[in-house]
Amino acid sequence: MQRRSMLLAAIGSLAASHAGAGADAAVGEVLDRPVRMSPLADQRLITGIARAGERLVAVGQRGHIVHSEDGGRVWVQALVPVSSDLTAVSFVDAKVGYATGHDGVVLGTRDGGHDWTRLIEGRQVNRLVLEHMQRRVAASDAGEQDKKLLAEALRNAEAGPDKPFLDLCFTSVSEGFVVGAYGLILRTADGGKTWEPWFDRTDNPGLLNLYAIRAHLGSIYIAGEGGLLLKLDRDMQRFRELTSPYKGSYFGLAATNAGVLAYGMRGNAFLSVDDGASWEPAKTGLTASIIGNAVGADGMLALVDQGGAIAVSGDGGRNFATPSLRSPMPLAAVAFSSKTELVVGGLRGLRIVELISKDK
Repeated sequence: MQRRSMLLAAIGSLAASHAGAGADAAVGEVLDRPVRMSPLADQRLITGIARAGERLVAVGQRGHIVHSEDGGRVWVQALVPVSSDLTAVSFVDAKVGYATGHDGVVLGTRDGGHDWTRLIEGRQVNRLVLEHMQRRVAASDAGEQDKKLLAEALRNAEAGPDKPFLDLCFTSVSEGFVVGAYGLILRTADGGKTWEPWFDRTDNPGLLNLYAIRAHLGSIYIAGEGGLLLKLDRDMQRFRELTSPYKGSYFGLAATNAGVLAYGMRGNAFLSVDDGASWEPAKTGLTASIIGNAVGADGMLALVDQGGAIAVSGDGGRNFATPSLRSPMPLAAVAFSSKTELVVGGLRGLRIVELISKDK
């Protein structure tokens, strides 16, 4: 339970008491029990926010998904088939979106976030990965790493569906990846109808946690525990390790108009403008662990940290300003509702923040 709490903290839950609905009920129950409808859903822990056209969609604790048509002033709870804690949400367009979270859950929507269906969950994930690695080890070219991954798949199957997915990235309505704890990674090429384990296609021999995945100019990057940075080699169909400038954990990635920004513990952030070949420190002005980011339609970048601070950049992450905030709270997610307003989510739900520079 301790490791589960640590993982949730890394993506925005800021106290062990928010370790999830699974703390009070068997994992199988939360996977089979639809979310409980609550008028306070938008005031509970929020861990991810995304835009679906003009609509905002946020995900959080106990399967809560809420959406807003008016820039975050009024939120309506969505119908969700599970009660697992959710960690991330992303939309390909105004209608098609995906969400992921604890207990190996991946959800999909085709109506802009009103209704959600379960695409895969941890019991299926464990079985899928185990069968994949059994076939891989039986192959004539299997190596020691394949045997190690099979042993891990066996342990996961015995432990049950308790491993969280922490982020997702869809490059189209059809193709997408989900990544998570202990190196878990799946790919779909048909919008979540079927999934393929990529457990054995990442340069991650230590099975480090994969916290973030993001696409930028045709490339796909992964950031994780212990300074891990990976980039997809499409010719080899494998995520290759990049030289990292930092040994602490990265909790997120932002695709900006300047390049790719990797960020994480104690306000550390690094910008690459050459497709991941090199990374330079970015002075964000933040000191707590950076958890969430948003990029506006005009290219404006916003970062939020666990201490409740916000940093914004108008040049893709090269320079930052820190707006002053009234009654800050620990933050985990952010989205632009307009050029001058942000919607932020965290320990106490959702709120609107007007961008006001400290210099003014």
